[in-house]
Amino acid sequence: MKKLIFIVFVAAFLSSCGGGAKTENAGASEKTSIKVDGSSTVFPISEAVSEEFEIENPTVQITANASGTGAGFKKFIRNEIDVTGASRPIKASEDKDCAANNIQYLEIPIAYDGLAIVVSKENTWADNLTVAELKKIWEPAAKGTITHWDQVRAGWPHEKINLYGAGTESGTFDYFTEAIVGEARSCRTDYTASEDDNGLVSGVAGDKYSLGYFGYAYFFENQDKLKLVAIDDADEANGKGAVLPTIETIVNGTYQPLSRPLLIYINKVSSERPEVKKFVNYYIDNAQTLVPETGYVALSPEAYKLVKARFETGTTGSLFLTLKTTVGVKLEEILQTPQQ
Repeated sequence: MKKLIFIVFVAAFLSSCGGGAKTENAGASEKTSIKVDGSSTVFPISEAVSEEFEIENPTVQITANASGTGAGFKKFIRNEIDVTGASRPIKASEDKDCAANNIQYLEIPIAYDGLAIVVSKENTWADNLTVAELKKIWEPAAKGTITHWDQVRAGWPHEKINLYGAGTESGTFDYFTEAIVGEARSCRTDYTASEDDNGLVSGVAGDKYSLGYFGYAYFFENQDKLKLVAIDDADEANGKGAVLPTIETIVNGTYQPLSRPLLIYINKVSSERPEVKKFVNYYIDNAQTLVPETGYVALSPEAYKLVKARFETGTTGSLFLTLKTTVGVKLEEILQTPQQ
């Protein structure tokens, strides 16, 4: 009996020691989490920032997804995520829904993008397009649908145009239709639509008679597979004013009307958590380096200073809601505009 009691005692002691060690180890390795979603255009930047941040902060786990700007805002409004990326500013209806759900948010511009108009490498005729021609191609069927390349410009082949573009949940779709068609969300429906930009890249690259659009970073990463089309905002197709999207033309505003700001939105309550505050500060502080690596255009140092101050003071709401249009907007100018 004494021997049995001794064995039980030793087993209990060892068990308690082992359990304590596991609890301590679990505590040491326990991670806090940050949920990021939204724009597939912004995703490469958020992914790059998240990877670097996790290396320096191993106790923080960041889950980054790309369900699209619209879908991201829906999750944000339902308080399911901490940060959402957006390839267009928040809409008045989304702002209203945030208020209805007691969601205050901080709006942080993080980069410039130029929407790339692309064709297959096999396309030998379309080197440039005017905004008027793009509108003619993409406007709703009720206004007359272009089906073949020679309907766009005489002398081009009588071959069917196969179109690829952003899905309706994408902020890219909203921006492109406003900039090109003249009305947000006004667009023909007979095209291959997707929030997956990599899928659009594959579609255009493998189709000689294709035409597509998506964020410049996806062209930047796949330029060996795609041909970039220069855009002329003049009415006539003379090509003299045609401009290709580059870091220089996007940031200086000459690539118009397809240059745009990219943003992240942070839940105000989430921003008060130490790990989220640290992550957003890291995002802003390292954007100047990481944004160009993803193929997008960094803001000016002055703009990032203004963005940093906006976050540190906890300024909520959007700078864009009072603007008639976001096409051709200069971030440095609106960031200096007093908050209403």
